[in-house]
Amino acid sequence: MSACAGTRRFTRLLALAALVFGAAGCANVPSGGQVLSGRPAERAERVDDPYVRLIPVKPRPGWGPAEIVSGFLAASASFDDGHKVAKMYLGGQTSWNPGLRPSVTVLASRVTDPHVVKATADQATVRITGEELGTITADGQYTASPRELDATFQLAKTPQGVWRITGLPGDEKSGLLLTKDDVERAMRTVNLFFFAPDRHTLVPNGIFLPVANREALPTQLVQALLAGPTSWLAGAVDSAFPKGTRLRRSVQIDKDVAIVDLSKEARGGDIDRMSAQLSWTMRQLSEIKQWRLRIDGETVAPDDMDATQFVSAWDGNSPDGQMPDDGVHQSAYVVGPSGFLGNLQDDRAQPVVTGLAGRLSRPAVAPGYEEVAGLSADASQVLLAAPVTGAPTLHVLLTAHKGARFTAPSWSHDGTLWVVESRKDASWLWVRRPGKAPVRAAHWGLGGREVLAFRVARDGVRAAVIARVDDRPQVQLGRIVRGPGDSLDVGSFLPVSSELQDAVDLAWRDYGTLAVLGRAKRDSQTLPFLMPISGSAITSLGVGSLGEPRTIAAAPGAPILIGTRSSGRDQICRQRSPSNSYSPWICPTPGKDPGYPR
Repeated sequence: MSACAGTRRFTRLLALAALVFGAAGCANVPSGGQVLSGRPAERAERVDDPYVRLIPVKPRPGWGPAEIVSGFLAASASFDDGHKVAKMYLGGQTSWNPGLRPSVTVLASRVTDPHVVKATADQATVRITGEELGTITADGQYTASPRELDATFQLAKTPQGVWRITGLPGDEKSGLLLTKDDVERAMRTVNLFFFAPDRHTLVPNGIFLPVANREALPTQLVQALLAGPTSWLAGAVDSAFPKGTRLRRSVQIDKDVAIVDLSKEARGGDIDRMSAQLSWTMRQLSEIKQWRLRIDGETVAPDDMDATQFVSAWDGNSPDGQMPDDGVHQSAYVVGPSGFLGNLQDDRAQPVVTGLAGRLSRPAVAPGYEEVAGLSADASQVLLAAPVTGAPTLHVLLTAHKGARFTAPSWSHDGTLWVVESRKDASWLWVRRPGKAPVRAAHWGLGGREVLAFRVARDGVRAAVIARVDDRPQVQLGRIVRGPGDSLDVGSFLPVSSELQDAVDLAWRDYGTLAVLGRAKRDSQTLPFLMPISGSAITSLGVGSLGEPRTIAAAPGAPILIGTRSSGRDQICRQRSPSNSYSPWICPTPGKDPGYPR
């Protein structure tokens, strides 16, 4: 029997061995970029979708070298036996132990049929090729690294006369080679939550977590939280759990109440802050509605709260910030037809700052409404006015170098103003803290690229940009690390998705989703999309003619707004039914440059 025929037989056996087991969700390998954060906890990965358990096939005595390699790769995709069967394909001296949180090389699809490139009576070299998408590190972080895979395995016959693997490719001694489908079946994208430097706002940290069985997922999730943030966010966020804190036993769930029992080290931590992290992390699991915290076996509770906490009890720490007291989201600001800054109410722009005479574009209203920043008509200057209400006094905050222009300004919740000065081959990030003069960020990760848009997340730790890469605009995500003496390191930018081309503008819809103006590969015009920063598939928004969309505005729970130009007129467009992503677009308001106050 040929090696190819044996491989086909093996594949059929493997297909018959797969069955549905328990309940769990699907991870989504991004089409490009790095998994930095999943979707908001209430809409996180589909953790309750059917979990397909893979029953691996043991090596057969008559299999040749190519079949052994094929069988090893297939068995490696099973996580619920400690890779016991996969290890049967290895020679006794081969060191390979992926562990519970392995590093993974992610392939686009199953590699080509392994084929023998060199062989003697008792030794062989088997080659595999394929398309590599990226890697998942042991801490669960995905990074895109598209390239061709070309790897070889060394095999030898044992004294019993059967072929076994004696040498694995390159540095894969402790890692796995898995296809995108393998990852989506056996791993889940979940959020861990850590604190921003303000010690109040939570920041999501999305990871890929191997799932051996659904019952173990709550324990795995809490253990991952206690292990701390991924390398990408380390240094930018903080955890309330003291060093060395661990789970004393598995997370127990009685009906919908979970018991989390931490080791004695947790006594040195802040109960409120630890509870907030745990609540936001566990609320992703539908079977947990309430929970109790124990430290070294003793039940503890935050002040003014029962021992049994609701997982939804810490909304004040939301990465999206707090909603207004009346529960109604703040209305947007727009530039009216005569150049005034207006507040959008019932599709009408009510003037709040007059006398601008068209001097201010791309306005951004600061927290507290004390200042408004914007650009000159040609984007060569950053302008600032204070106060927002009353007769404005515009003054020039920054002037660009020759051939450069500024991105629309962006405020973070602490009142810091951010703006990027950019030209075709370089860019600089300018930061203006409250009451201080603007300065350049000391460490800026996109210094050699043109930047078309820059938006700080509401948590103040992450930033979304549109950067020009290989002469095409690309949506990327970076992180902000604050160092001694107000120093800033803004970098580690990686692409979010490869589905959009010619991106024009973006805004944060919520802490896990961007609203982006761009074109999918099938589109002939610029359209609005929702883009999960987990790298999951983008979603087109509504239908209808939008003319020439130029700017987009978004905020949690608020309608997405688009500033467009049609038939020579500036208009503000919204969906007829904002709660329905398929709703058609209407453009009832004259004006341009919509934006929500931070």
